[in-house]
Amino acid sequence: MSGTTILLVDDHPVVRAGYRKLLERQPGYRVIAEAESAAAAYRDYRRLKPDIVILDLSLPGASGLEAIRRIRAYDRAARILVFSMHQGTPFALKAFEAGACGYVTKSSPPHELVAAMGTVMRGGQAVSEDIAREIAAERLSGRRSPIEDLGPREVEILGLIASGKTTEAIADALSLSPKTVQNYHSSIKAKLRIQTDADLVWLSISAGLMMRRTCPDA
Repeated sequence: MSGTTILLVDDHPVVRAGYRKLLERQPGYRVIAEAESAAAAYRDYRRLKPDIVILDLSLPGASGLEAIRRIRAYDRAARILVFSMHQGTPFALKAFEAGACGYVTKSSPPHELVAAMGTVMRGGQAVSEDIAREIAAERLSGRRSPIEDLGPREVEILGLIASGKTTEAIADALSLSPKTVQNYHSSIKAKLRIQTDADLVWLSISAGLMMRRTCPDA
């Protein structure tokens, strides 16, 4: 079978089913695999070599940022489009820093996802209209997110800390040593000028790192 092959990455089966139905309504697109974690996404990418990966940032254990990083380390030409509930500019910027080619929010109309897929497949970069407006507004107003100075790995670890993961659990999820995670933990606090983990949690909530999920329209 010909057409553009897709690896769909989201940890909710119902969500994946809805997006699969939407994507396969488009001529020339075919979902060849679904993954529910960063590790599974990396394995499936190496096994199947899809034309494009569409993934959420919020995954159990290692986040979508880790999946992007690992896939791009394996294949620098990988086309990865983030499709996420996270609507803040920092998340889009961190995704691009990690190697994503596009960023579309799940609140965007379906046609924006389809258009972004086409742009990415042609070798371009794409963002949904709401993210484009957010980036423009922040740049014009001079506003900055408190997490903007953190690297993609630091944002990932901050989110895991805020969700209550232990150092050992974070180390296991990201294939790091506990000492490395502790070093990141200290660096994050220093960059954010925060003293306690409780303050990290509140900052994560205010920055939108901890969010509830919604299902797509079928």
